[in-house]
Amino acid sequence: MEARARARRYTSRVPPPRHYSAFAVTAPGLAPLAARELQALGLAPNDPEAGGVAFSADVQGLYAANVHLRTASRVLVRVDEFRASNFNELEKRTARLPWSDWIAPGRAVGLRVTCRKSRLYHSDAVAERVSKALAGLTDRVGLAKEKEGDEPNDEGDAQLVVVRLLNDRCTISLDSSGALLHQRGYRLAVAKAPLRETLGAALLLATGWDPATPLVDPFCGSGTITIEAAMLARRIAPGGNRHFAFELWPGFNATTLTLVRREAAVQELPAAHAPILASDRDAGAIEAAVANAQRAGVAGDITFTQATVSAALPPAAAHAVGAVVTNPPYGLRVSASGELRDLFARFGTVLRERFPGWRVGVLAADRQLVGQLKLSLTPTLSTSNGGIPVGLSVGIVDGSSPT
Repeated sequence: MEARARARRYTSRVPPPRHYSAFAVTAPGLAPLAARELQALGLAPNDPEAGGVAFSADVQGLYAANVHLRTASRVLVRVDEFRASNFNELEKRTARLPWSDWIAPGRAVGLRVTCRKSRLYHSDAVAERVSKALAGLTDRVGLAKEKEGDEPNDEGDAQLVVVRLLNDRCTISLDSSGALLHQRGYRLAVAKAPLRETLGAALLLATGWDPATPLVDPFCGSGTITIEAAMLARRIAPGGNRHFAFELWPGFNATTLTLVRREAAVQELPAAHAPILASDRDAGAIEAAVANAQRAGVAGDITFTQATVSAALPPAAAHAVGAVVTNPPYGLRVSASGELRDLFARFGTVLRERFPGWRVGVLAADRQLVGQLKLSLTPTLSTSNGGIPVGLSVGIVDGSSPT
């Protein structure tokens, strides 16, 4: 709170840049989806890269990217890029940067440094030199403990500065998001092996689910996929009610953020157009999912049921076919788990008998399990979940008997 009060005192002193060179960081495999989201926001992205997608934005566009992106982990703003083959070059260039344009005096700073294929290969030594450039602005500089893909430590209001050395080129970026963007604020209760919100949204987008049609998740866990589906169907901006790191920048424009939030709220729909059904055999998982949906404000859009996959049913016949998007239990050693093979085989039978013509997206750690479904599915997305490599397989359910 003290840091936010200090930042407000400096709000009017530094005009923000007219345009930002930004980068939407994503989990592996999600960059093309983030690029599509940026395109829909009117922010022309570059070609997706392994770790995300670059784009250019004005102040309103940068704020909108943070508020609206569903599949990005954070949005970085590039401050400078230069050659640094020795510490003298690094110190001179970092000392010249207008740090006070970005970081209010006294604000804590967290440094994350990566060095690859460069003469400056010791990340701690690089961080020490960058810290010297910040010495006149703040004495609260430390190495950021958070790593992409892990649950973040509580860094409070510290400004994350990302320093990347690759082939003797140094890129310095500032995090505009703060807490990772998957933190929508609703998932306080979790079941076993919770699915990150950004991945839940990615599964829906990669499966090609039409929000005007029904959605079913028979392995809902703590409800992430169906909650993200309800937010998609109602056009609820995932970052509409959270704080961002850029709110503490000296050039922060509160009026512009208010406008972005207001425009997002105007787009919201009062209810989902079609049924969203979530079920799980575990009573604790259903309890957690209901609580999360209530916090997200979409509990009225989702029907939660404690049931096994064998009891899964589509909604009333009056509705059009929709999609089954789910994250079933999976193990690391498929060959050793006949129980999992049986579960997937039973799931496949349910799909063929009760969901013919429906689109299906199944996340699994091994294609052997997907094969037990006896459906013609195409690998569509490769990523990781909880450190485990996983893939999404997508297709249309053929109601005929398996061969």
